Amino acid sequence: MRFFEQLERNKDNRGMMANLRCILIPNKKQRAWPVLHRLGIAIDNESAAFVAGLYAKHPEITNKGNFGNTCKQIELRRDVSKEKEKITPTERRFQHLLSANKEEVQDRVLRMVMMAERENIPVNYEKLVKDLTCWKDKIKTEWAAAYWAPFAEKLGEEE
Repeated sequence: MRFFEQLERNKDNRGMMANLRCILIPNKKQRAWPVLHRLGIAIDNESAAFVAGLYAKHPEITNKGNFGNTCKQIELRRDVSKEKEKITPTERRFQHLLSANKEEVQDRVLRMVMMAERENIPVNYEKLVKDLTCWKDKIKTEWAAAYWAPFAEKLGEEE
């Protein structure tokens, strides 16, 4: 998407990124609208606007995997536990995310992106915007498959 190139070019523009992050706060969204317009993002394109705000919050980008991969990397860094048979806190959050409907998913994705920011884990924002635009069982299944794939832990160790 063209607007991701523009976001990359402007990631050091602190004022623009601050205004763009306002899209994540319901009573401050209007501060982000002029920036969205300049980036060529339709104000009523909720998924693209939301993901642009996420990028402004955590501008570490990758073009690999989906958000399930990102969440698995968070788990591998945060939840170092000897008890493999127990559900980790990140895994529980991920299950909670997958159970979200269209109205709830943005808030839950925001929390996971904030965790990715703390752990310096990049996010595939281009794929994320596509997935959130058509948030259905197919996308949930793709994220779950990426998270619980037999090779997911090995992937995390390689990166």
